[in-house]
Amino acid sequence: MRILIKNATVVNEGQIKITDVLIVGERIETISKDITDKEAYIIEAEGLYLLPGIIDDQVHFREPGLTSKATIYSESKAAAAGGITSYMEMPNTIPNTLTQQLLEDKYTIASQTSLVNYSFFMGINKDNLEEALKTDTENVCGITDDGLYFNNDEGILANYPDFLEKLFSRSETLIALHSEDDAIIKRNTEWYRKQYGAEIPFDCHPKIRNEDACVTATERVLKIAREHNNRLHLFHISTLAEANLFDNTTPISEKRITAEACIHHLWFSDHDYQKLGSKIKWNPAIKTEQDKNGLLQSLLENRLDIIATDHAPHTLKEKSGTYFEAMSGGPLVQHALPVMLELFHQGKISLEKIVEKMCHNVALIYKIKERGYIREGYFADLVLVDINKPWTVTPNNILYKCKWSPFENQVFKSKIIKTIVNGTIVFNKGVFNESKTGMRLKFSKIR
Repeated sequence: MRILIKNATVVNEGQIKITDVLIVGERIETISKDITDKEAYIIEAEGLYLLPGIIDDQVHFREPGLTSKATIYSESKAAAAGGITSYMEMPNTIPNTLTQQLLEDKYTIASQTSLVNYSFFMGINKDNLEEALKTDTENVCGITDDGLYFNNDEGILANYPDFLEKLFSRSETLIALHSEDDAIIKRNTEWYRKQYGAEIPFDCHPKIRNEDACVTATERVLKIAREHNNRLHLFHISTLAEANLFDNTTPISEKRITAEACIHHLWFSDHDYQKLGSKIKWNPAIKTEQDKNGLLQSLLENRLDIIATDHAPHTLKEKSGTYFEAMSGGPLVQHALPVMLELFHQGKISLEKIVEKMCHNVALIYKIKERGYIREGYFADLVLVDINKPWTVTPNNILYKCKWSPFENQVFKSKIIKTIVNGTIVFNKGVFNESKTGMRLKFSKIR
């Protein structure tokens, strides 16, 4: 198929310009003004902004084993509606993705049901180091412990420096970690349990999983990674103090250590617990207004490199009950780009910087082949946005299988009009084309 996008305001590689984009098959063939093609399907995009498709490096799509919450199909559909054309998914499904066969099983499911492009992380714990080290760096995004326990339902990898030494000394792929100190969290939990019993208020969550817990673990992991000069990426940095630990002088393509901020940490603060309670209970916790603003500033200063979602849906029942009963995590892929465009309208970040942090840098950090940019010869992963078309998040337009969002009743000024994946219009003004599935992401071998 041939698609010609006419007169789009293209945001790409630090520039904004009005031009045409011709797509032939799966790829962008020509970017130029005044393209004519009598055989092409025409999209008249005057007044609309064309961005590279968003690449989300941290999602939990829950399949296999947890499909009451979500499926690869349902959440990839929500992602497409949110302008996300590629995602990387976590290993805390049931069973945990701890063998190469279980990893490939997830790729098989995605090849049949995912509406957008995909990759899946290989999980790691104390028992599968040798198996994890077999991971194919050209076909798998990386190794992670996110969502997993290291040993006997307890702890994450950041708390086991001896094992990290083994891993970093031998791994040739990207290692992505969740970084909080379990001992500090346990100590804080017991203190608040003594004060409140089971009825700990949700606004105590950032005091239990506090700045000290984050900084202590992050400093520990950074020390080991720097000793080995291995490729480390730290997920969901939640405090300004942590962000200040990262380098902003090395070019992104040369960094050996990278880190991200997540949508919920950029939008919400501890002031929002009183209204939203368990709906904004995440690990790491949403923290202070100073942290929220500091994370955004750290993105602008290039201490933090990318923006992700940590999309982690639970049913409303699972998000209900006491502090100890309500699970941590929430759905975000459908609303991530609208949130960032809202911050643009507030004058806090430019369109060029949004594209850099949600598209270009993700491709650079993971060394994704031929995606993340609007370039001739690259795959046609694109999102067309009307930045002046307000809409309201309601239960009727939430696409997550769990059917709720912490953004319910939020009015966003910008609306996603079309999402194109590998040259196919997958989402078009609320209508989905499910005739094709997305592709497996490919990576450069050397990370």
